[in-house]
Amino acid sequence: MSMALPIYLFTGFLDSGKTTFLQETLEDPDFCTGEKTLLLLCEEGEIELEPKKFAGGNVTIVNVESEKDLTKEFLQSQTKQRRIDRVIIEYNGMWNLQTLYDALPKGWEFYQILLTADSTTFASYMNNMRQLAVDKLQDPEVVIFNRCTDKTDRTYLHRAVRMVNRRAQIIYEYTDGSIRPDDIEDELPFDLKAPVIEVRDEDFGIWYLDAMENPDKYRGKHIHFKAYVCQTKRAPAGCFVAGRFGMTCCAEDISFIGVLCQAENAAELRHRSWVDVTAELDVMRHEIYEGEGPYLRASKVVPTTPPQDELVYFLR
Repeated sequence: MSMALPIYLFTGFLDSGKTTFLQETLEDPDFCTGEKTLLLLCEEGEIELEPKKFAGGNVTIVNVESEKDLTKEFLQSQTKQRRIDRVIIEYNGMWNLQTLYDALPKGWEFYQILLTADSTTFASYMNNMRQLAVDKLQDPEVVIFNRCTDKTDRTYLHRAVRMVNRRAQIIYEYTDGSIRPDDIEDELPFDLKAPVIEVRDEDFGIWYLDAMENPDKYRGKHIHFKAYVCQTKRAPAGCFVAGRFGMTCCAEDISFIGVLCQAENAAELRHRSWVDVTAELDVMRHEIYEGEGPYLRASKVVPTTPPQDELVYFLR
């Protein structure tokens, strides 16, 4: 049985500190212990790597000139003639990550995805290239904001990451060389201690993300919100999916998000209609969630009017 080939992905926009961080990583004797490493460079920045300083000498560097060159055949050809223990990829911030995901050969497996971001220019990318920025924020386990100072708005950076990625560890690297872990608590815009949690229309996306990430937090609690009815054969008998259409970054990135809801009148609810839901929340393992997720037992589901804005926005 063949072992998976571990992939370490370094991503971020130009001049975000990827190369510097990659250089420091490859100089670390704890990371480089003689493994035969294929290093794919998909971007050429102002700073160049210094291979002579790498802790291990078994690094083969290959430049990938354009996004169209990143194919499954290309990646397979890079490992066919040599024995490789792992692959490190410095990815181009202007390329969509899906291009890389589609090109991965069988047996290649991500071990870690890291994102570096310049705290002084990050807001500009979010405002002007939001789709690309969100693309890079979705999957990393670690997000490193560098070039931070006492004036850096860490709350903004924290919220930008959390609206897309609830799992990532966030680290702030200051210009004086100090490192500060993220200690900002995720404030929720509703009262978890209330007899009935009231979720405003504009806060449905925040509740959904938090409930999907921490379903046990809501177990046994009662909740009230407005939802769009999705009647699907994937839902268990007596259930529908209560949700909203959410937009992460642009009109091309709109998708339906929702939770399973059991109700006495579930079969009577019109598909694509709006309802007012009051329910007790439990946790259920179901294929819709690809694991565990929130499960509502409704005490009341009644027709209602659409919210003022029918879309949920994860980033503003």
